[in-house]
Amino acid sequence: MFVALKLLVMIIINIKENESIDKALKRFKKKFERTGVLKELRSRSQFEKPSVTKRSTIIRAAYRQKLNQQENS
Repeated sequence: MFVALKLLVMIIINIKENESIDKALKRFKKKFERTGVLKELRSRSQFEKPSVTKRSTIIRAAYRQKLNQQENS
C-alpha cells in the first residue's frame, strides 16, 4: 500500500525593528519561491508523461551546457 505524506510548513518572517513592510515582504517572497510550492502546483496542474519529463530535462541540461561552453570560451 502506498501512502503519500505531505509536509505542511509555515513560512515565518520575523520583522526587525524599523524595518519597512516592503523589505519584509521581499524576504517572504524569496522564502516562498525557494520552497517550490508554485513550481510544484504548476507541474501538477496537468499530467505529463515520464518520458516527456525526462526529455525536457535532457533538453534543458544540454542548453545549460551549451551556455556554459560559450561563456568559458
